Amino acid sequence: MAERFIPLSVPNLKGNELWYVSRAVESEWVSTAGPYVTDFEKSVAEYVGTKGAVACQSGTAGLHVALQLCGVTSGDLVIVPALTFIASVNPVRYIGAEPVFMDCDDSLCIDTEKLETFCREECEFRNDGLHHTASGRRVRAVVIVHVFGNMADMESLSNLARKYNLKVIEDAAEALGTKYTDGVFSGRFAGTIGDIGVYSFNGNKIITSGGGGMIVSDNEEYLKHAKHLTTQAKSDKLNFLHDEVGYNYRLTNLQAALGLAQMEQLEEFISVKQHNYELYRNAIKDIPGLFLLSFRTGTRSNHWFYSLYCDERYPMKRDGIIKNLSDNGIQSRPVWGLIHKQIPYINSLAYRIERAELFRENVVNIPCGTNLSENDIAYVVECLRAAK
Repeated sequence: MAERFIPLSVPNLKGNELWYVSRAVESEWVSTAGPYVTDFEKSVAEYVGTKGAVACQSGTAGLHVALQLCGVTSGDLVIVPALTFIASVNPVRYIGAEPVFMDCDDSLCIDTEKLETFCREECEFRNDGLHHTASGRRVRAVVIVHVFGNMADMESLSNLARKYNLKVIEDAAEALGTKYTDGVFSGRFAGTIGDIGVYSFNGNKIITSGGGGMIVSDNEEYLKHAKHLTTQAKSDKLNFLHDEVGYNYRLTNLQAALGLAQMEQLEEFISVKQHNYELYRNAIKDIPGLFLLSFRTGTRSNHWFYSLYCDERYPMKRDGIIKNLSDNGIQSRPVWGLIHKQIPYINSLAYRIERAELFRENVVNIPCGTNLSENDIAYVVECLRAAK
């Protein structure tokens, strides 16, 4: 067993986290009421440039609410990626809708060309919108996931959404800080281009509140309704009257305090991520059969996760790389198991999944935390280079 251990991605809590959390404890506002929740919402909204934000317990909770806000109901179809974490898809089932799994492009995000072909060849317009011809079900929305901090092709997707009358929900859980630097959406952040965006603050994300999520939008009615739903849908708070089924999805003041301190460091974290990515890329590029996947041109990615691709020239396949790194005290992981092959979804519609299979078999995520030192990176590369 190696004495050295380099984790895949862990929180960096070297800012004002203790100060903010201590103030929250001292005030005794530690639950879902408290000023830091509102402050955190304002901080995120101001950073990404939306009219508002609504904090919630997780990115998953945010997606659940977002689907409802977009009018998705039981029996509808929602287009989702096959290559993502299952939490991006499960909320579709929470409300009785069904996913349609779509392949990815070279960015690991949804393949908009295949999506357009699906809408054109497998669907038809009726009075209430786009319907899947074979099943007759309405296709109501697309959940786009900005995988590993990459940016999906939002220009193509936005055009398709207008053409086919689809709502766009951006799962930007992994992409806080990623933005376009060129094109029609220059300056726009991941999560702010579709109808609704959702971020996550889980412990391995670029910033963390120990958990939690955030819903953002420029639609003030969506924001108002999101706040209502995430706080148990109270129509009369004094008399505890409720006008619809709501949820206990509000973020706590303690979590928000942590999140505020993390937001202060977000741009610094992105700079560190970019720097470390370049160190890896330059050190790996002369190892036959290995390279780091790049990020979409015309964007400034937050470089959340680093994706190492191995081809037939490298002496090990994916699982061999993971074992080799583990034996040397380095944590890594494969891409998620493709969701259309998971037990709950094996009977769902999957449309021409091809490239996602390739990435599933050949990509390894390597250590990428903002605590990573240059010496750590050199050690990871040394272990990769020495593989037999």
